[in-house]
Amino acid sequence: MLLSGCATTLHSDVTAFNDWPADIQDKSFAFEAPQGADDTLEYRNYQLLVAGELGKMGFHQVAEGQQPKLLVGMKYFTIDHPVRVLQEDPFMGPYWGPGYGRYAWGYSRWGYRPFFYDPYRFGPSYVEERIKHLYQRQLRVTINNVSGRKLYDVTVQNTSGVQATPHVMPALVQSAFTGFPGQNGVPRTIDITIEPKTETVQAAAAAPKAN
Repeated sequence: MLLSGCATTLHSDVTAFNDWPADIQDKSFAFEAPQGADDTLEYRNYQLLVAGELGKMGFHQVAEGQQPKLLVGMKYFTIDHPVRVLQEDPFMGPYWGPGYGRYAWGYSRWGYRPFFYDPYRFGPSYVEERIKHLYQRQLRVTINNVSGRKLYDVTVQNTSGVQATPHVMPALVQSAFTGFPGQNGVPRTIDITIEPKTETVQAAAAAPKAN
């Protein structure tokens, strides 16, 4: 079975502040150690994404035990905002008893099924309540030199209906370094399209039951 989706365009609000030296030569860096509960495999995977974007701009991560010139920090969070939505279904009509409605077949979200409608009544007559989830995400990346001087501080904010943070994070990281170091303190909106991923899932056959 193939699982796939549609391409999604993420609209991110990006604001960067910088005091970037024009004559910086040594771009060696190391990541600040994550604190406590932040030290997860997911967090370290996102560090790899940041390192990849920095590598495109001539930065290089030092090996463990070596002294870097720059320290890179990263923080992120995701907040789920449930929203109550009332959705009308034009295929579901009212039945008000004999003589008031007409009987017909049609397609609805529940498949091909009978329903009743009134030819003199306009507009949808069935309202379904459901919960729509919007996911607010924020990524912040900082770059300081080893003496503590702040050089770069960028915040990326995005709200979308994409549930999986790992699917969104590459676009957020790319947005954080688009036009690096950029204009100081000028908010921007950056659009990045995420291509759908296709995954092959093998469905295991059920074992025969013993008699």
